Amino acid sequence: MCGCDDCCGCISYRTRENIKYGCICFGVVAVVVVFAVLLAAYAFLRHVSIIVEDASLTRFALLTTPATALAYNLSLSLNVRNPNWAMSIKNTEPFEAAYKFDGQQFDRVQVSDKGDKHPPRKTMVYRLDSGSDGALVSLGNAGVVEYKKENETGVFEVEVALTRKVSYTARYTKCKIEATCKLKLKLVKPETTTVVFEKVKCKLEKAEKNC
Repeated sequence: MCGCDDCCGCISYRTRENIKYGCICFGVVAVVVVFAVLLAAYAFLRHVSIIVEDASLTRFALLTTPATALAYNLSLSLNVRNPNWAMSIKNTEPFEAAYKFDGQQFDRVQVSDKGDKHPPRKTMVYRLDSGSDGALVSLGNAGVVEYKKENETGVFEVEVALTRKVSYTARYTKCKIEATCKLKLKLVKPETTTVVFEKVKCKLEKAEKNC
């Protein structure tokens, strides 16, 4: 007889205690690691990045009667990246883009619908083709002067103001995303097949608390 416990063979009491405490330590470390992973995945929010990858302006005419308006045709491609590696983004309101000239809005278009989702670590590409034969705009005298000045050069400064209200996976707070994309667009003929455009990174407005 070796004098060992029947249930544990010839493992000494001290060895069994060491194994027990080792298992406890391993369990604690595993819990800490899982907690750290979940914390990194859902507690720290990373903001989207938005880039105007391509844009073309084939018409931009100022109308003064019966009211001040702009006849325009504008196409652009928006690349929106969600850098979060676990959280998806869901629109709680439609994602919209407002077009402005000299600080005045002349049109607004929808980028994506309410309820649309943006998966984590993915880049969504939105193609917007917009136009109007007379989009009303309150330019005033200064705005008309600015239009004539830019019309002489054939290059127009158009601002794209983006607004989006979203929710994130596993987060209760709804967040508003606002960004401004300042474009310099050379007026080209509609039949032009190749347009030189230097991509523009849009500037995000300061996020609200917890967003």
